Amino acid sequence: MSATAVASEPAAVPPPLATPSLPPGPRMPSALQAIGWVYRPQPILDRWRREHGDMFTMRIPSEPPWVMLSDPEAVKTVFRGDPRLLHAGAANEILRPVVGDHSILLLDEATHMKARKLLLPPFHGERMQRHQATMEAAARREVERWPLGETFALHPRMQALTLEVIVRVVFGVTDQARFERLRDALNRFLDTSLELRTIIGFTVLGPARMRDMPFFRNLLQPVQDLLVEEIRARRGAPDLAERDDVLSMLVQAHHDDGTPMGDEELRDELMTLLIAGHETTATALAWALERLVRNPAQYGRLRAAVREGGDDEYVDAVIQETLRRKPVLPIVLRLLKEPMEIGGRLLPAGVAVAPSIHLIHHREDIYPEPFAFRPERFLEQAPGTYTWIPFGGGVRRCLGASFALLEMKVVLRAVLQTLDLAPASPAPERITRRLITWTPARGGEVVARAA
Repeated sequence: MSATAVASEPAAVPPPLATPSLPPGPRMPSALQAIGWVYRPQPILDRWRREHGDMFTMRIPSEPPWVMLSDPEAVKTVFRGDPRLLHAGAANEILRPVVGDHSILLLDEATHMKARKLLLPPFHGERMQRHQATMEAAARREVERWPLGETFALHPRMQALTLEVIVRVVFGVTDQARFERLRDALNRFLDTSLELRTIIGFTVLGPARMRDMPFFRNLLQPVQDLLVEEIRARRGAPDLAERDDVLSMLVQAHHDDGTPMGDEELRDELMTLLIAGHETTATALAWALERLVRNPAQYGRLRAAVREGGDDEYVDAVIQETLRRKPVLPIVLRLLKEPMEIGGRLLPAGVAVAPSIHLIHHREDIYPEPFAFRPERFLEQAPGTYTWIPFGGGVRRCLGASFALLEMKVVLRAVLQTLDLAPASPAPERITRRLITWTPARGGEVVARAA
């Protein structure tokens, strides 16, 4: 073929780009969608997937459109996507009044990776394992306080336990008077900031207006002041170099340019670790025991395993199944900075894509009998990277995942080695909300007796 002939052939014309669009979703007003999302989150997610498929659009006041995703390939696209185009920090704005402007949850791109580099080391390897004895001692003390022969709720007890672990292991507070002062202030803040009226305020008013509300500022300021006081005291501690709590390690950490973390930066990261590591782990533990006492075969097998000191694989499987069946967080969010193709659809910039942890975890093609509590499924097959996502995924996977899994294992062992539990009522507990977490509606009510 001659050069002339080649030159005369018309150039191939690329196919036109599709116009960005949103998938269909519920047509009810956004205010009604928000009410359903607050009060009945699991049923509406299940219903809307049945009606609209694995990708659908939700609308919440003060939020961009949320595109719910429940196909593993779509989730993989999000978790492996370019962090420049998928901003988790921008999608987490609702948390800004609680965790502060410097929180890693609100950072994106290079600033997020710099913060992650500083925060990751204290939560991995030998350093984390050294805290197991502190967790075990706290768990034993808490379980000894549980009443025998009467109904009580697990969730508040687990909150007390996980808060003690955070204050001692993460904040590094050992003096009892300082511990009690910080614990009491944190409890007051958490009890109010995570209750339903505050959730409604965040949903309806938006985070910026909520942060300026006098009642919220008056609640938060004492906690922030105590944390800054603890940070400054730690900087001057004579034994700083020998301490292995997380705060002491962060006080000694430096950014790439050699500068240390500032007081406000440290304060906000401590608040982040508190919210991310206290409430979530307490809720997961309450759900674990709520599920176990209603599944006698699994409960009996786990109790035998922990009392005989073996079968760690089954303990792990129970934790994995709890986090599958009752994920503490229902979704993760990423804000699209540019149009992006996900699941065969070009989505517009400015929307939030939301891999749904709950919907992924309840796909029958991945988990047969998805609403059954069956830890044995994880003895047969390991959790999948994009099908078991209680800690999110990609570069935004929860920093404290290993810490939380260790703490859950320690606490479940302490409980079942010491007590026998029974459900206070035969009816399984529905989901209720505490800010962004899904908790047992009655707190996980049980009756305990000595083992």
